[in-house]
Amino acid sequence: MPPRVAFVTIGQSPRSDVLPDILAETRTPLAVTERGALDGLDDAAIADLAPRPGEERLVSRLRDGREVLLGKPAIDRRLHAILAELDAGGFDLLVLLCTGQFTRFSLRTPFIEPQHTVDHFVQGLAYGAERIGILLPNAAQIEEFHGIPGMATKAAGASPYLADPEAGLRKAGAELADTDMIVMHCIGYSEAMRQVVKQASGHPVLVSRRLVAHAIDLMLS
Repeated sequence: MPPRVAFVTIGQSPRSDVLPDILAETRTPLAVTERGALDGLDDAAIADLAPRPGEERLVSRLRDGREVLLGKPAIDRRLHAILAELDAGGFDLLVLLCTGQFTRFSLRTPFIEPQHTVDHFVQGLAYGAERIGILLPNAAQIEEFHGIPGMATKAAGASPYLADPEAGLRKAGAELADTDMIVMHCIGYSEAMRQVVKQASGHPVLVSRRLVAHAIDLMLS
């Protein structure tokens, strides 16, 4: 039997824009379950989860492809409930499909938390870099970005969820051309988007979903 892995998005499942890329990148066959923090909610209920004044923002995708802006505290609470349920489900691994920073999860099941995974990969790969470029899905998140410990960063915003995201990605890549390496700090960014930013910036570019895929292999292979 292949390892049982539960993937949890802060939007709605299935994440047909993300999971196929992760599964294609992993060498380990997986038995996949998907859950979403917004599963089962109608548009009115989702609107109630929008950021309130002073709250940090999260950006995700609905099942029909629409972008959605969410308040972090409400999503944090929903994720804790979902992950607690999955923790009792006999899975071999739980994977959060978001690079946001959340309050600590208390889980018995092995767990990949992409914010820590991505940031520590970057720390290992960017030795000697003077400044790291950070690409975020919403420009309003730039002031909220938690930073990467021990590294100077410069951030830009470009949504991966537009019908045609290329112009925004090119603009952001050009804005980050004075950095040494760029991290696309959102699971929503794809390999094709990475290539756009790489061409526009002229620098190495890391995309979060590929780093998560490699972490899954390290945990299960």
